[in-house]
Amino acid sequence: MEKNAHASLLNVMDLLLDAICVVDVHGHFVFVSAACERIFGYTPDEMIGRQMIDMVFPEDRAKTLQAASMVMDGHMQMHFENRYVRKDGQVIHISWSARWSEADQLRIAVARDVTELKRAESMQAALHNISEAAHSAEDLLALFRRIHQIIGNLLPANNFFVALYDEIKDELSFPYYVDEHDDSPAPRKLDSGTLSAEVIRSGQPLLLTPDSKPSLHERVGPVVGKESLDWLGVPLTSQKGVIGALVVQSYSGDVRYTEQDEVLLQFVSTQIAAAIERKQTETWLRHIARHDVLTDLPNRGLFNDRLLAALARTQLVEDRLALLYIDLDRFKQVNDTFGHAIGDLLLREVGHRIGHCVRESDTIGRIGGDEFIVLLNIIKLPEHASMVAEKIRASLSQPFELADQRLHISASLGIAIYPEHGDDKKQLIRHADSAMYRAKKMGGNRFLMAPLQGDANDEGRTDVTVQAGRSEGLN
Repeated sequence: MEKNAHASLLNVMDLLLDAICVVDVHGHFVFVSAACERIFGYTPDEMIGRQMIDMVFPEDRAKTLQAASMVMDGHMQMHFENRYVRKDGQVIHISWSARWSEADQLRIAVARDVTELKRAESMQAALHNISEAAHSAEDLLALFRRIHQIIGNLLPANNFFVALYDEIKDELSFPYYVDEHDDSPAPRKLDSGTLSAEVIRSGQPLLLTPDSKPSLHERVGPVVGKESLDWLGVPLTSQKGVIGALVVQSYSGDVRYTEQDEVLLQFVSTQIAAAIERKQTETWLRHIARHDVLTDLPNRGLFNDRLLAALARTQLVEDRLALLYIDLDRFKQVNDTFGHAIGDLLLREVGHRIGHCVRESDTIGRIGGDEFIVLLNIIKLPEHASMVAEKIRASLSQPFELADQRLHISASLGIAIYPEHGDDKKQLIRHADSAMYRAKKMGGNRFLMAPLQGDANDEGRTDVTVQAGRSEGLN
């Protein structure tokens, strides 16, 4: 009778939806109920004798061992939560209630699968956190880092990246890329054949696993970098269309992605797309407030800020800096002859050419009309500024091929050096501007160094003038 009662009790335990687990002092399973197979994916025979901690999600093992130690010290644990890795690689959330039997030297625990509950809670929290991040992140990079953290709370995301598509440039870039094997790829065209490009092109999520390899579009080429075991990407869709993709990937069988993860990532992707667009708009507005709309060079306000900062640094190291004031010769004739559209193209190209003549640490500004100004940070000798000025003059005197038109212009340049020509912003700009106007009065296509302070003769020995032959007319 006692034997039948024992068998009947086991049958009842096997009918429970929650799992009953018994673990010995060394952490091995010695008994599990039938529900364990539904929850963990392993049969009772596969679990018995197995180390409990080996099934725990790696990041939760330390706190699990601490909780087990407390149970063995006689402290019951109620509703302790951790994550396990199922036999099929899925990560599940378990709520445990456990106690220690001193007489039997066993831990007896009841496990409840709360994965769906945690998933629902995490999704709502994720939406709130994404909305908050869109407002609080300082810039796009900070936003991407926060999104990575948020996604990591929903599913394993050690390898995570954001791909963005610029339709105007037809360029796919990877502004945020965290991967244990590969560095961020270089920007590429949408038809480059990458998996993320296929997600953006199709506007559909893509889940690749060894067990389920969907037929890919013929546009998809070989995998770039190390091939992952599981790859999951979802499109970032906004009112403008697909602007990019979110991607997670796994190189280990310890982390596997499922259709549930795909649904989860899709659920938050729309709000993430909105957050990215919001931050892009904010970044653009801040940028145009400090840059010339036509040439994208720093405007007067930003240039003045950089000049003041450069002066402060240069004064500390007792070095020199230079200002080059540039005015285009005969630019009005270009506008009058060919129209303002050609004139705008010319100004953009002038900005590009000046940029090729200076260092990355220098600053080029457009301060209005056809006037540009260049800040040369830390130069050793005034002659170095003259060398750059001649380089710019020579570059701008070369023909411009714009919209099937061949144009010839030139430039007048004035140079002022700190500290020789002044020790503050206003003095340096005034001296450079004055030298430029003298160069223009002398026929243009030349540069002049401003006279030293106190030199009453504007055409004195401190003037340096260079003139090259130039082509007359606009051709």
